[in-house]
Amino acid sequence: MSALRYGIIGGGFMSSFQLRSLQQVRGVHVAGLVSRSAPEELAAEARRRGLGEARIFSSVREMIPHVDVLSLNSPNYTRLALVEEIVDAVRAGASLKGILCEKPLARNVKEGRQILELIRQIDVPPIYLENQLHMRTVQAHRAQLAPVMEAMGPPMLVRSNEEHAGPHRSWFWDPTQQGGGVMSDMGCHCLAVGWYLLTPPGKPMRFLQPQSVMADLSLLKWGQPRWKQKLRDDFGVDYDRTPAEDFATGMVSFRNPETGQLSKAQFSVSWMFDKQGLRLLFDGLGAGYAFEMNSLRSPLEVFIGDQAMTGMADMEMAVEKLQASRGLVPVQPNEADLYGYTDENVDAVQAIREGRPALLDWDYGLEIVRLTMAAYLSAERGATVDLTDPATCEELETYVPLIQQGRGGEVL
Repeated sequence: MSALRYGIIGGGFMSSFQLRSLQQVRGVHVAGLVSRSAPEELAAEARRRGLGEARIFSSVREMIPHVDVLSLNSPNYTRLALVEEIVDAVRAGASLKGILCEKPLARNVKEGRQILELIRQIDVPPIYLENQLHMRTVQAHRAQLAPVMEAMGPPMLVRSNEEHAGPHRSWFWDPTQQGGGVMSDMGCHCLAVGWYLLTPPGKPMRFLQPQSVMADLSLLKWGQPRWKQKLRDDFGVDYDRTPAEDFATGMVSFRNPETGQLSKAQFSVSWMFDKQGLRLLFDGLGAGYAFEMNSLRSPLEVFIGDQAMTGMADMEMAVEKLQASRGLVPVQPNEADLYGYTDENVDAVQAIREGRPALLDWDYGLEIVRLTMAAYLSAERGATVDLTDPATCEELETYVPLIQQGRGGEVL
């Protein structure tokens, strides 16, 4: 069976991380790359890993005839235009077997609806990439507890946290380009994984019905003068003019349509976690059972003293967004696998080859966007957003958060 020819759109951190995961996936050949600036380093990395020729193209339209699958890892503000370009090319005769879109699908519900309307014009499976649902720790705990959940019922409360010290790229810090701050960037992960962890095994992804969202958003660390100056110096972003939140927390309520039972998913995300590096923390409680996962618990640790730190290699190879190059450092030897990137690509490849739906599609991605917008609306109102209210649901269809509009100073 011939390898699926991947065409990767975007030359930044996420595409590099995806290359690390694709090295562990059978039947994938990285045939092409497209980015706003020529992704020479990314192409060299793909070739070094033995993933394929990784030819650099000047546009998506030029690349499509040479690939079977497109993987959209480009900045959020480019997604709609890219999907338009892809759909136009396919309608003009180009052939694709699948389109993968890295989270989030869109910056707001209106934009997401436009993307879905476009993709429905062509017969190409749209696959949504949400790595944390594919994490082996998540899948393993669900398999281990499946008999317990069958006997005692699904979890009633789950909590999910994702934290690090801030993004790599300037557009992530710009709420008008990214779609907001940390709630848009990482809150979508927690909303998805919380929903999934509460869902009874064997039920569809959207089985539980969202009832309400309550959220609080704040600008804490990166709103202080010295840190605002650092954003100006490092990224050219001015949080005096267009601030975004660096901390968000909240709660989503879900209803089981078969039993009427309510369950809760609590989330917290931040860009101010000045500890080891990226931390994912999940836990949950059911009747008579519990589970917990912490990504910073590693089977390997190293210690680096002051005298030994000179000439160090890239310390972020130890753990994503590592904050220190000395002292006791947790080392995750295979982050792409740990965080679920490998398995989300395995699922996508198998789904395309077998002609079956992948675990997640773009309709699911749009629902995560809707929940994210509900969190922003809740924070603006200072009140719980009722997702069973038709008027509120209608409002969310065209709602653009003040922070996303560049007016965050009015609410932060």
